Amino acid sequence: MAKRHAAVTLGAVVGVAIPALFVGVFFVYPVARMIGLGLDPAAFAEVLGRPRTQRLIGLTIGQAALAALISTVLGLPIAHVLYRLRFRGQRFLRALVIVPFVMPTVVVGIAFRTLLRGTPLDGSFLAILLALVFFNVAVVVRTVGASWEGLDPRQEEAARVLGAGPLRVLATVTLPRLAPSIVSAASIVFLFCATAFGVVLVLGGSRFGTIETEIWLLTTQFLDLRGASVLGIAQLVVVVALLALAAKARGRATPQKRALRPRRITRQDAAAITITFVTSALLALPIGALVLRSFETRDGFGVGNYLALGSTGSRNALVVTVWQALGNSLVLAAAAAAIALLVGGCASLVLSRTPRSPALRRALELFDGALMLPLGVSAVTVGFGFLIALNAPPLDLRTSPVLVPIAQALVAVPLVIRTLLPVLRSIDPRMRESAAVLGASPWRVLATVDLGIAARPVLAATGLAFAVALGEFGATTFLSRADRPTLPVVIYRLIGLPGGDNFGMAIAASVVLAAVTVAVIALVERTRVANVGGF
Repeated sequence: MAKRHAAVTLGAVVGVAIPALFVGVFFVYPVARMIGLGLDPAAFAEVLGRPRTQRLIGLTIGQAALAALISTVLGLPIAHVLYRLRFRGQRFLRALVIVPFVMPTVVVGIAFRTLLRGTPLDGSFLAILLALVFFNVAVVVRTVGASWEGLDPRQEEAARVLGAGPLRVLATVTLPRLAPSIVSAASIVFLFCATAFGVVLVLGGSRFGTIETEIWLLTTQFLDLRGASVLGIAQLVVVVALLALAAKARGRATPQKRALRPRRITRQDAAAITITFVTSALLALPIGALVLRSFETRDGFGVGNYLALGSTGSRNALVVTVWQALGNSLVLAAAAAAIALLVGGCASLVLSRTPRSPALRRALELFDGALMLPLGVSAVTVGFGFLIALNAPPLDLRTSPVLVPIAQALVAVPLVIRTLLPVLRSIDPRMRESAAVLGASPWRVLATVDLGIAARPVLAATGLAFAVALGEFGATTFLSRADRPTLPVVIYRLIGLPGGDNFGMAIAASVVLAAVTVAVIALVERTRVANVGGF
């Protein structure tokens, strides 16, 4: 018994130590250095008092609020259709909705530029807003849909028996119980939109910047590290507040008891179905325009843009070919996925346990919240923090090849946790107790019960982490080496160079990157556990 208790204690210590050290060294420490650089009242007053900064803050808040509102309004009927109804093609529509969320931001920016080319919307605020909604509808659908699917149906059945119509049941019974998940989803969408980088940089340029693009500009163009630090601190305060709001909302969510069974489509679902299919078609439109434009060359339609991917572009614009950059991206994304799985898996195992002590439960809640911070803090802030913190012994990693996958893994770890944690929490503790009574060691219980049940979700989490790392752009723009760039960085370089050939290559490269991402997400959808988890 003593040996078993020691093994369990050792496992808990290791499970906490690995994610705590990873997040502490590669997130808390760089962010703390950034805060130390900008924590000056005079600097705050000067930077936040600039008319340009005030304008960018207004743009950031405005576009994030509008995008969160539109995403929520569109996402609710789609969640109803995809999680409450039963019809053919439902699995395909679920995959289609989630694809934009993990689509590389630079690809989406180029797709909307291609779609809106020659229209009044090209390079406008509305173009950025549409792209942000394109990204974040999936967050609302998955978060609210998972909660909706797990609601106890008896309250709705009782309301109908008492004579309430479908709309009244929805307004008085269903939506109040979904309110915590709706608030949580809207908060996360606002957070993602407020820290968006790639889309704003590609679509807005210098006209419609945000705090995120301003941090990048101050760092890379003007070397104003103190000003960038001030903006990073201000952004961090907002991130922490929104994550706290989302966590509080999740804590008030209705516990899943007896899940609602999907039902057949009726006439009352016509409006929700129409919104779902129209929105799905609009989600596919930018990518369709991108694919079509990739075959346009100066000589008409053809595969010239794809053949050019084996070169370094017009006038040797690149140091490496696009295919070499894709190879770099695949290797770095695989390394990032492995790191994220190790860190997120350990954290998920620890967080899935329910200790008897209220103090330990509270500590685990705080631990969970701390691990979610990298998801909300922008990748640009992370990359900037790496530059100013990891530049001296014993953590001089500026020239190390591990720096990029570490930054990518930071973004992916929260998604791994959110994928694995609901599955691990759904395991009946009596299964572990039975295995222990039959003589299985704690490590064997972990291997046969937890990992045995979570095998498919582990594959799904790995694929999701790989896809997110593959398209990561914000931190990589700071950290990637000129001789080993990732494909998103190469694409952005190509669209900034003169010449139609280079832009054609950028579009073809974007299609390749999007195709790889879609293939990975298709595998994720085949391996994820249905009805469990928001992602």
